[in-house]
Amino acid sequence: VQLQASGGGLVQPGGSLRLSCSASGANVDSYNIGWFRQAPGKEREWVSCITGPSGSTRYADSVKGRFTVSRDSAENTVSLQMTSLEPEDTAVYYCAAEPVRSGWSCSSYGPRHDHWGQGTQVTVSS
Repeated sequence: VQLQASGGGLVQPGGSLRLSCSASGANVDSYNIGWFRQAPGKEREWVSCITGPSGSTRYADSVKGRFTVSRDSAENTVSLQMTSLEPEDTAVYYCAAEPVRSGWSCSSYGPRHDHWGQGTQVTVSS
């Protein structure tokens, strides 16, 4: 599966952005899809994920209640709706695909993800 992330940009604090992760080569619901981010000088951080078969979702505590991950199987995309953005959300955001494990929800562990899209820059600044 090949992934391409898009939708980043510059937004003021308190604003919203919607990131998209377009998949090709496989159905997006046959994988778990995760969102990660990396700010300058910091380690990569897991943000959220959606489990392939069930569609169940998980969120990092830092974004819970502000970010929503969803999937459009017809469009073969996974989206990350980000609201109430804060300067601390500034980072390059990546989507990644993880093989589904029967009985397990999507993982926050980066090395389990085999396929990564290129990042999209999100900058939150006034």
